[in-house]
Amino acid sequence: MLKQRVITAIALLMVLLPALFYPSAEPFCVVALLLIVAAAWEWGQLNGMGKRMALLPAIACLLLCLGVWSVWGLTRLMLPLWVLTGAFWVLAGAWLMARGVPAWQPIPTVVRQVLGVLLLALSWLAVSQARVIGINFLMSAMVLVWVADIAAYFAGRKWGGRF
Repeated sequence: MLKQRVITAIALLMVLLPALFYPSAEPFCVVALLLIVAAAWEWGQLNGMGKRMALLPAIACLLLCLGVWSVWGLTRLMLPLWVLTGAFWVLAGAWLMARGVPAWQPIPTVVRQVLGVLLLALSWLAVSQARVIGINFLMSAMVLVWVADIAAYFAGRKWGGRF
């Protein structure tokens, strides 16, 4: 499993690094968009859609991202959007954590699909706007996420299932 992850990481870096360090942000935004669309396809499958039907959330996510990009661009400051998105993540996350995994099942599949596509599109927009601001800004945000993810992995391995 580790070997497969390392090979995948190297392959992704071979595509991502040139796009990341290109003088303009557009190549990185396109690569990020492709990855987010793939995530939307996988999200569809995780919510019970077959491989073909899971193309619907992927296409919806692609069209939503391209629409935002063409109408508003990536340089427009969208502070109210980010405040609302952050508040939603905190409140919805707290609600789901308080109720546990069983709380997810009663949520209708359509609602999960729509929320998933919206949140993935917002993730793409956030990463793309971070790249437009600058590589240092984007990398500092990514390093913060990586450190938190790695710490959570090792904490889960050490103390998982004990509480």
